[in-house]
Amino acid sequence: MGAKFGRNDSHGTKKFHIKSGDTVFVTAGKEKGKTGKVIKILRKEGRAIVEKLNIVKTHRRPSQKNPTGGISEKESGIHISNLMLRDSSVGGPVRIGRKTLASGEKVRYSKKSGEEIKG
Repeated sequence: MGAKFGRNDSHGTKKFHIKSGDTVFVTAGKEKGKTGKVIKILRKEGRAIVEKLNIVKTHRRPSQKNPTGGISEKESGIHISNLMLRDSSVGGPVRIGRKTLASGEKVRYSKKSGEEIKG
């Protein structure tokens, strides 16, 4: 079965335009227009967990770790197609491209400003 989201590289892992640690802009959904830092990429689901966005409440059963139980809040995934990388030099969301440098190193770059994206 082929990949549902993104492209596959030779190892079968999905390749996304966003990496963990990037600052992203949300383009659709209830968090539209907000920005945040990517905490984790969920490759199988095609989602990313963004810091302080898409907060959901989970009902916890009492346990030894949490004897009272109760309702806790945590970040939930946002679909990768609803996220765009935010470039600080441009000050907004940008599309990204990939290019290979003369040294053979692959880098991501902003299509709006042409600058390389670190990370």
